[in-house]
Amino acid sequence: MVNEYLSIEMNQNQLLLTAKGKWTLLSVPEIEPLLQQITYEQPITWDVSAVSEFDSAGVLLFTEYFKKFSEHTGVEVVGYTENQKEMYDLLKEDHVVIEPPKEDNLLETLGKNTVKFLIDTKEFIEFFGHVFYTLFHVLRNPKDIRLKEIVYHIHKAGFNALVIIALTSFLVGMVIAYQGSVQLAKFGADIFIVDTVGISITRELGPMITAIVIAGRSGSSYTAEIGAMKITEEIAAMRTMGFDPYAFLVLPRIIAMMVALPLLIFFSDIVGIFGGMVASSMQLDISMTQFINRLYDVLEVKHYVLGMIKGPVFAFFIASVGAFRGFQVSHNTESIGLHTTSSVVNGIFLVIAFDALFSVIYTELDL
Repeated sequence: MVNEYLSIEMNQNQLLLTAKGKWTLLSVPEIEPLLQQITYEQPITWDVSAVSEFDSAGVLLFTEYFKKFSEHTGVEVVGYTENQKEMYDLLKEDHVVIEPPKEDNLLETLGKNTVKFLIDTKEFIEFFGHVFYTLFHVLRNPKDIRLKEIVYHIHKAGFNALVIIALTSFLVGMVIAYQGSVQLAKFGADIFIVDTVGISITRELGPMITAIVIAGRSGSSYTAEIGAMKITEEIAAMRTMGFDPYAFLVLPRIIAMMVALPLLIFFSDIVGIFGGMVASSMQLDISMTQFINRLYDVLEVKHYVLGMIKGPVFAFFIASVGAFRGFQVSHNTESIGLHTTSSVVNGIFLVIAFDALFSVIYTELDL
């Protein structure tokens, strides 16, 4: 069979292929169907001396079918020039077939996620070790406490969050009062809405809602700030100059959060109860005087205290997780977004988990 690009001659002992003309990108679609018709029953001698022009596409086509023929029979290439051999060797070394990534099955995915979780846990424990070591050092050397930075972060994480805390707490108080009043009105127990609002907000909802808002607002900002410093190598520069990043960046944020959050919880309790008072007045016609008098009878100081005790614990974990994720940021901007998201998710999860733990402890202690 004779063609413009390839002639094929058969005899009893071998198959002679003669490549001709231009083996280039334009001619490859016409040449490949001819090569696909060749059988592997006899040894092949492939003569390329008549090829007038070879480009990378032609060489790659030759390479592909040379390998395919060689898997089934003997192949001898003759008539090639030095330039053709150099191009073949170059493309043979650099030609890499990229296979699509293999999808993990359920067991592999579970294993990878488990390993990632264990690595994160190990790094978090190491981070806590650094934090407590720095804390003990500062307690032994009070002059190293960075009061200016602590006050700055109290203002940033506490005072600047008052508006969003007030709005959130007020709406939560109103929702609790509205939903509770519908049920209590069925039994003629309207006045007990005061008990529901006062105790639920001071013991549970006030601390938890405040901590969740702060985890999304301030915890994420800690991650973004420290992560940006890591990308710009400011943290590496601090270490080079002999400054401890945990003393300068982490500890002031943790202490500030532990001071600010209990105060925000106290503020949240007041605003939340006020929201319940407004809703009770609108829905059940309970005057504010009646509401306050009933609140004075049923709401003990211990409920405020038990709620605010949660504050420093929530604050410690929110600030720690935020700083920890910031130190995990790698040297690209996408990493900041990923770790900021992780910081918020982890912070909220820990708040809810420790709130449940506090509830169990308070119940067991009959508080």
